[in-house]
Amino acid sequence: MSTFEFLLQGLASAAEPMNLLYALIGVTLGTAVGVLPGIGPALTVALLLPVTYRLDPTGSLIMFAGIYYGGMYGGSTTSILLNTPGESASIVTALEGNKMARNGRGGPALATAAIGSFVAGLIATLLLAFIAPYIVKLALVFGPREYFALMVLAFVTVSSAFGDSTLRGLTSLFIGLAFSVVGIDQLTGQNRLSFGVPDLLDGIEVTTMAVAMFAIGETLYIAAQGNRGPETVEAVKGSVWMNAADWARSWKAWLRGTVIGFPIGAMPAGGAEIGTFLSYAAEKRLTKHPEEFGNGAIEGVAGPEAANNASAAGTLVPLLTLGLPTTATAAIMLAGFQQYGLQPGPLLFATNPQLVWGLIASLLIANLMLLVLNLPLIGLWVKLLTIPKPWLYAGILVFATLGTIGANPSVFELGMLLTFGLLGYVMRVFGYPIAPVVVGLILGPLAEQQLRRALAISQGDVTVLFTSPIAAVLLAVAAIALILPLILRARGRGEVLSQMAASED
Repeated sequence: MSTFEFLLQGLASAAEPMNLLYALIGVTLGTAVGVLPGIGPALTVALLLPVTYRLDPTGSLIMFAGIYYGGMYGGSTTSILLNTPGESASIVTALEGNKMARNGRGGPALATAAIGSFVAGLIATLLLAFIAPYIVKLALVFGPREYFALMVLAFVTVSSAFGDSTLRGLTSLFIGLAFSVVGIDQLTGQNRLSFGVPDLLDGIEVTTMAVAMFAIGETLYIAAQGNRGPETVEAVKGSVWMNAADWARSWKAWLRGTVIGFPIGAMPAGGAEIGTFLSYAAEKRLTKHPEEFGNGAIEGVAGPEAANNASAAGTLVPLLTLGLPTTATAAIMLAGFQQYGLQPGPLLFATNPQLVWGLIASLLIANLMLLVLNLPLIGLWVKLLTIPKPWLYAGILVFATLGTIGANPSVFELGMLLTFGLLGYVMRVFGYPIAPVVVGLILGPLAEQQLRRALAISQGDVTVLFTSPIAAVLLAVAAIALILPLILRARGRGEVLSQMAASED
């Protein structure tokens, strides 16, 4: 069957009444939680991960995709009206969008962010649908050594792409790898690092780890910062809709942001923040209104927000086709797959195509739902920003705890949630990224399994790991992935910092 036929089948599956309901619930929950100050898409998805535990896999993943896209949308509202980016990818949106809101143009800023996200999400999802089958065909020829090289690439990616220090990223990764060997060895049946605790024989629950490290740890860290002065929510004045001049200045920025964001998100060493920085730099160079940059240029909202959402769809390319997470949110989504015993990758396309294509098609539907939801309900989302912080963070902790108990009713699991939550908090305090820990826990057993298979086939010859052309290319890409994010970030952020310095002058 052709990609177009698979996509049509996916649309038929995603358009079933229950799946539409799941998508609507997902985008609504994702937007509602994502719009809250200090909460980005990764924390949103982690917090709502237990909500999907009791659903069937297709409905659960469709809701999950809606939560993912909803969290991306919600972050722009917080950045524009509160000047509080929920994640690094929203920094540029806050830079120009909040200035627009202060100048009484919060409505057009929110509108160009919502419509730009819709345009970018639509185009990027279609690109995902048509590019994914070609990557799957390549991945179907992978053997143990190729899969191990792919896991090395994943480990290098999360270590170098998250945080400002590769060393700290590697440290976080090895913490996750250490947790991944807890339990019964899959090949020999021996107990490892269980310390006589029966609950550890099955290993550490990925869902518990993800919710604890992101929802509990991140929330404790944000709450511990205290009040750094009063936060003022800028009122949305005048019309929410854009005028003709706004449309004329935005539509090209949306397309440019999509072109920049999607390939960077799909790269093994990508990341949404890189695309937004480069998009902002491109819009600054190409604008006919350079005097507005730093004072509320609409292109500075349209382009980066489109790049952000295009990059979000781009991260699903390596995630779905290779099982390779390149962002913190993708790592949580990988945990969502694994709670149903599903491993994203080429075999998933072959064994469960209805689920995969239903998920991809649901992204198109979720994108449309978000556009319909966001513009008319801006007033409701603005009211959510006024929730007192103590109530907000206490509510998150209670919700995460109840969700984990509902998914795994065990006193021991609750103790693990608290322990990992405190570990996540300590790591955030000392500047260690969280995502590599979760990725190490998820991919560690797979990497170990493939390495031992490759060495068993070669009778212990280590050189077999490098003699395969595909494995050699993947290892070379892993080496590049250590350097590329540093170069791209330095270039993009340099443009942003120079712009900020110019605006202060």
